[in-house]
Amino acid sequence: MLIRKCIKELSCRFVQTINCVRKNSTGKYCLELVRKHDFENYLCTLLLHKNIRRTGFAVRAFNIEVATIQDQISDMKIGEMRFKFWESSLNEIYQNKIPKHPVLIELYTATKTHKLSIIYLKRLISSRENYMLNSSLKTVEDLETYAENSVSPVYYLFLEAMGIKDMKVDHAVSHLGKCQGIINIIRGIPFNTKSGRISIPQDILSKYKVSYENIIRNSSEQNVRDAIYELASRANSHLMKAKNLEKKENKHIKSIYLPFVPLHIYLEKLRKADFNVFDKKLQERNNLLPMKLLWRKIVS
Repeated sequence: MLIRKCIKELSCRFVQTINCVRKNSTGKYCLELVRKHDFENYLCTLLLHKNIRRTGFAVRAFNIEVATIQDQISDMKIGEMRFKFWESSLNEIYQNKIPKHPVLIELYTATKTHKLSIIYLKRLISSRENYMLNSSLKTVEDLETYAENSVSPVYYLFLEAMGIKDMKVDHAVSHLGKCQGIINIIRGIPFNTKSGRISIPQDILSKYKVSYENIIRNSSEQNVRDAIYELASRANSHLMKAKNLEKKENKHIKSIYLPFVPLHIYLEKLRKADFNVFDKKLQERNNLLPMKLLWRKIVS
């Protein structure tokens, strides 16, 4: 009975949300962009509070646009030009110039509705551009800094959209962003090796005597799994800190923490795969995720 009720509620909420966001073509564009490139966060964004849902899709769509630049170019100069385009477009938005790109139009609406800080949006750009230009991370601390700058601003913007200014809440979403950023790096290892990019920090590679060749040939040897285990442990530590801080907060902002669910699921799957990041099962979509997300939203 409970499962049936949950499925019915899930269906109703998703249909209502999609219909609401799809009322305009630019909103639909952002929704579909997030669904295509970031399905887990697409589901999480659908379940945000209705007052910030459209803004949520605009921010996530913008983040996808800048995050995928490096994967779309072979010439660094072209990459720099694209980052410059997004930065210049942001400046125009804050000068009340309405852009023509659908993501930027939605972002313009979001900044007018919720007065979002340009500093967080620019941080999403600069973190990705710096990573493109200096793609090797020297230490785990460098990885955490990159994770903080490339993911956490999304959550800071969500908090701004909700009108929440609280250092404790900022601290919680900072840990959430660091966890998600580290897991993004781990999950991207099989894909990045195809283009010769090694995203594991150099100090971890050195500590476990992992060579670039080990990664490029998708090795599942013990030293490689030990290196992944250390990264996963760091991600899990940030997840636990975020969860502990989140328990002290009111229900009004609980929906922001829905990514806890897919992050925990991935870490658990990685553990069951004995930290073999190249295990094909890690790339499979979890069909129960929508229900698990709704359940957390209902009970939290």
